[in-house]
Amino acid sequence: MIRSIINSIIIVLAAGLVFPSFSSADKKQHLFKAMGAPAERKVDVSWNRFNDTKGIEDILRKLNRAYPKLTKLYSIGQSHEGREMWCLEVTNRKNGVPARKPGMYIDGNIHGNEVQAGEVVAYTAWYLCESYDENEKVADLLDTFVFYLIPTINPDGRDHWFYEANTPHSSRTGRVPVDNDRDGLFDEDDTDDLDGNGSITMMRIKDANGRRKKHPDYPESLMVSVKNDERGEYTILGWEGIDNDGDGRINEDGAGGYDPNRNWAYDWQPEYVQGGAIDYPFSLPNTRAVAEFVLAHPNIAAMQSYHNAGGMILHGPGREGGVMESADEYVLNAIAQRGEQMLPFYRNMVLWKDLYSVWGGEFDWFYGARGILSYTNELWTPKNMFRSDNTNQEAQADFNKYLLLNEAAVEWKEYDHPTYGTIEIGGRRKEFGRVPPSFLLEEECHRNMAFTLYHASCMPRISFGELSVEKIGTDLFKVWVEVCNDSMMSTRSQHEAKQQITTPDIISLQGKNTKVISAGYIEDRHFKKVKPVHIRPQRVMVHLVPGMNSTRIQFIAQGRGKAKITYDSIKGGLIEKEITLK
Repeated sequence: MIRSIINSIIIVLAAGLVFPSFSSADKKQHLFKAMGAPAERKVDVSWNRFNDTKGIEDILRKLNRAYPKLTKLYSIGQSHEGREMWCLEVTNRKNGVPARKPGMYIDGNIHGNEVQAGEVVAYTAWYLCESYDENEKVADLLDTFVFYLIPTINPDGRDHWFYEANTPHSSRTGRVPVDNDRDGLFDEDDTDDLDGNGSITMMRIKDANGRRKKHPDYPESLMVSVKNDERGEYTILGWEGIDNDGDGRINEDGAGGYDPNRNWAYDWQPEYVQGGAIDYPFSLPNTRAVAEFVLAHPNIAAMQSYHNAGGMILHGPGREGGVMESADEYVLNAIAQRGEQMLPFYRNMVLWKDLYSVWGGEFDWFYGARGILSYTNELWTPKNMFRSDNTNQEAQADFNKYLLLNEAAVEWKEYDHPTYGTIEIGGRRKEFGRVPPSFLLEEECHRNMAFTLYHASCMPRISFGELSVEKIGTDLFKVWVEVCNDSMMSTRSQHEAKQQITTPDIISLQGKNTKVISAGYIEDRHFKKVKPVHIRPQRVMVHLVPGMNSTRIQFIAQGRGKAKITYDSIKGGLIEKEITLK
């Protein structure tokens, strides 16, 4: 009996030596942290899957509940079908008033079918919240700046792309009805899922005079053009559908039919110039809600929108001859060149010159109307399939075959069409091509998030530099103040300052027993050259503080005791410093 008790004690002691009991603090120290991911997660999200609008909302709500000191959740408006456009505002709310911090605006999914855009924005919100206590750079960003994250500004199009049969390109629009074929009816002849498999694929018909044939190596999935002196096998009839309205055409009046990225009130042109522009600028509830939000937040200094696809870092102007100040373009190119390093196979491009012209686009309004330095990233490129520049249809077929195990292919099957007779329906699922497969989604999210955080880190960061108080007479003082900007972006963009979109920065000297006699801009501190200010010397207007540079101001003040110097910049923030005149 005694021996049994002794053996039990020995076992317990040995177990204690082999498996020590850790406190919660010890457990945190022993937790393995994978680089690039938060170690401890209050909100655990699988970033290798896509979420509908409700799923995105649930992620934002969980983040808001888990991080009430960092976040604020609200809707900026409703879509045509009544879905909320949720914004998660993220910043360290204890370190300054959010509205007085430089703001980074991020949105996605303006086109309904560009669904990974919503995931990237939600991932960015998640990463900022989860990493605040673990990553010094993230903490610095949230202490200094405020982020406005709106994962989807087209929730109607997003949900319809998820839950209805679509092509890779359909549901790009919103759900406001449009009479595309001008027959007095609205949205009456959309595509039809004839075989009921959930995807709109292609229709083909056997035709000895057709100009297509099956690919010799991939006959089950690909078709190729025949040679000029070769008979064909098939004619392509287009996407699945029938003549729903009996007008002799198929699929000519689908749902919506406009482009939300052509509805912005800068360089807007009517439908006959810019297709998809719809009735007038901001006629859509989604674009109008975003514009009203931005106008109500003049602290927004940088903007990022996410689209798909093609692997592009796009900036304006959207049309040849569009507005872009050279100093602003220099900064945009510098940031985007870093982005090319961070985002494999992505290219820094000017929209009109390197892609196509756009009138009334979103980032042109952000920059042209508000002076905000803006990008659109076209997410995902087929070059990431095999990490190769080869993106031809054979390479994509191999990717589907060997990495997706043929999941993207829709087998060709016969169908008795009411107009064409016996046809075949098949091709590829709607997800293939525009949207990354699940196992590459998280990489796409993280890399683009990191680029956007780099963009945010370039927003103005102001501080007081050299400051001197020199007594020059009885109760008379010369005060020299240097205001520094330690980031690439100036406190106002060159375009913003040139067009007087916002008020200039203001530097002021005030005190209970202080009177400012004169003030001026220090043009040469070595030779003490000062350009005088002729009105209200106690509140000096500063054009801007350039990026990675500083500006200097002189005050001549009369008085004694404490006084306060304030630098107030709408997009650069608000800083204050107390001085003593003695």
